[in-house]
Amino acid sequence: MKVSSLKVYHHCGGCKKTQEFINSGKFRVNANGNKVDVWLIYRCKKCKHSWNLTIYERIKASKITPAEYTLFMENDFSLAARYGKDINFLTRNKAEFR
Repeated sequence: MKVSSLKVYHHCGGCKKTQEFINSGKFRVNANGNKVDVWLIYRCKKCKHSWNLTIYERIKASKITPAEYTLFMENDFSLAARYGKDINFLTRNKAEFR
């Protein structure tokens, strides 16, 4: 199932040029002690190279609600789509639009 998102472009480390990246619908969660990082994973449309867009970076785990944390861990389709349509989130992660 494809995640509905805006068309975003970013410099691809695999292709070595700016390419369209697609919302994978998957989150990466990394916990280190009481700090948590959460990213939404995008993939290059051409070579599938990954680009992790930061949702949370080094925040206290208590700042993320248990319900939201569960959605990240379950790779919730609706949540991934919502982030994929959020211009502010995409812009903070240096996405380009065409």
